[in-house]
Amino acid sequence: MTSISHSSATEKPTQPLSTPEGKEQFNPKECWYPVTFIQDLVKDCPYAFSLYDEPLVLFRNNEGKLICLKDFCPHRAAKLSDGEIIDGKIECSYHGWQFGDQGQCLHIPQLPKETKIPATACIQSYPVAEVQGMVWIWAGNLETADQNKIPTVADFDNPRVVSSDYVMDLPYDQTFFIENVIDPSHIFISHNGSWKMKELAQPLAMEIMKVSVKGIKGRYSLTKTPNKHWTSLNFIAPNLVTYRNERLQRIGGAALYSLPSGKGSCRILIRNYNNTPTWKFKLQPRWFEHWFRNKFLEEDLPLVVGQQIQINRLEKSLKDLYLPLKTSDIFVVEYRKWLDNYGQLLPFYQGYETSYNIEPKKIDQGTRLTRHTQICGSCNQAYENTKKIKQGFIGLAIILAAIALILDHSSLKYFLVATAILSVSFAVVAEQVKIKFERAYTRH
Repeated sequence: MTSISHSSATEKPTQPLSTPEGKEQFNPKECWYPVTFIQDLVKDCPYAFSLYDEPLVLFRNNEGKLICLKDFCPHRAAKLSDGEIIDGKIECSYHGWQFGDQGQCLHIPQLPKETKIPATACIQSYPVAEVQGMVWIWAGNLETADQNKIPTVADFDNPRVVSSDYVMDLPYDQTFFIENVIDPSHIFISHNGSWKMKELAQPLAMEIMKVSVKGIKGRYSLTKTPNKHWTSLNFIAPNLVTYRNERLQRIGGAALYSLPSGKGSCRILIRNYNNTPTWKFKLQPRWFEHWFRNKFLEEDLPLVVGQQIQINRLEKSLKDLYLPLKTSDIFVVEYRKWLDNYGQLLPFYQGYETSYNIEPKKIDQGTRLTRHTQICGSCNQAYENTKKIKQGFIGLAIILAAIALILDHSSLKYFLVATAILSVSFAVVAEQVKIKFERAYTRH
């Protein structure tokens, strides 16, 4: 690894700084990655996702254990996630090859019964864990897969704590997501559309308490409040940011996990929680709460996309581009410096002075449907039900109108026509609900 200069605007930082002798580096293969919430897995179906641009697939065997394999059939390179689960094995839909728990090929229909399956007809498997309602995979060797290394949040083991879980795919790199959520100062401005709190924007008191290869520990507080109350803000490498505050036995916080799906994309899994939930928090459907969560995250999504486009276009280091303030940006800068100091083994990253393997690309922001609804079990089910309800009311309106046309009884005719019109109205309402699952919030 070589050291580079960032003095010229035409020089694109593509190599990490040289590693000082004896300095510990973060190993991205020796850690657990969050994939999805268990409740969002579709029963008896393959679940496709990716890690650092490597396609992977999840499925359950006959014992109900989750299995993770490389999403690749060694026969003709088809995606196993396009296949189906047969008797606890995943079957490729192209030629019917079947694979088991460890990625071993167990059946090839085209081979004679007496012919042994080639030893090379196997695919890589990955350790899987189900912890605190989430699915995790280990990127390294099976022998080193220690579940104690999963970054759990102690509050989730508290029976009084209730959480709201949300998943979304984002069209930008994981490091930009972490920079965004490790920055509490942007909330008052960027999310003013949700909470109307622009007037609360203010300098923050911010403290970095500890930095190591394991992450960053810090805290912040508002400066305009009469009694300074600290909120802890921590980054646990490589994929978790936590907020937590406690006052008079009232606990509240957020755990923001991220999966580096690939270069220029990531999946986020967010858990907002507290130990004093309101009746609304307890009773409202998960998909209904996600309408607000979608809007909240979509408020700054285009801003971060635009930020990444600008940085890629200008081809300068963040140190040359940013003008950070001590009263708002301490955590952001410290995180980017953490990548400079400890992230050299990451497949790609954007540090403060250096970056590695970052290439400009055209960004497809997608829609609410593709980013969230299709990967959220609750919203996807509600979306499909809404489509059926809409079609049902339209069909009912057509039938009622047709019957009214052939009837001579005027009173009944008027009743059927009125009911048909009412059915059309319900179909219009269902369409508006359906749109909530499809279209993203846009600023006006």
